[in-house]
Amino acid sequence: QVQLVESGGGLVQAGDSLRLSCAASGRTVSRYALGWFRQAPGKEREFVAGISWSWSSNTYYADSVKGRFTISRDNAKNTLFLQMNSLKPEDTAIYYCAADNGGVVRRSHAEYDYWGQGAQVTVSS
Repeated sequence: QVQLVESGGGLVQAGDSLRLSCAASGRTVSRYALGWFRQAPGKEREFVAGISWSWSSNTYYADSVKGRFTISRDNAKNTLFLQMNSLKPEDTAIYYCAADNGGVVRRSHAEYDYWGQGAQVTVSS
């Protein structure tokens, strides 16, 4: 079993930055693909960014965040990060980290095996 705990959410103004962290425990996640998803009120959960297992650490982004968000992983700390810059009001959502033991990034939330509890990010205009 893998437990995931997000931190770093909050309330910011448009144009500000935030860094989300996701600490994994129970098992090392170096062989897992890791992803960030978000869900706004009344909307479906959507893919934000993903990083493949540690051998390649290829990164993937949703078009809406490309160039503004950066996903990274620290295998020594078993932790995933999401650096979010130039935040917009439409980035407001609950952000979830997820782990997929397949190792390859997939954009469907249904493919992921483990989920964190979520972190609220609110961006005011």
